[in-house]
Amino acid sequence: MQTVFEVIADPTRRTILDLLRERPHMVGELADVLNITQPGVSKHLRILREVGLVNVHIEAQWRKYELNPAPLAEVDAWLAPYREFMEARFERLDALLDELQTDEDK
Repeated sequence: MQTVFEVIADPTRRTILDLLRERPHMVGELADVLNITQPGVSKHLRILREVGLVNVHIEAQWRKYELNPAPLAEVDAWLAPYREFMEARFERLDALLDELQTDEDK
């Protein structure tokens, strides 16, 4: 079985997640937006379901897919130190820009 990281590496699956973030969709709706076949979308949805990123709700003959963001917590936790690294760099840049502005004002 693939990891969440492997699954979201695919740009089509990331687009599906973006669409599902807005609201639940049926396969046909996703296929129309993505301009790929329904079997192609179903394949991506199966992979997303396997790692828990997507839930399916059956209503009569319709299947609606919705985002389950919980598995993304692992990705968020992995990214946290990188966000801190970038924030520290931005703080240093802000300090440098403030210093340059002060020097220019003098």
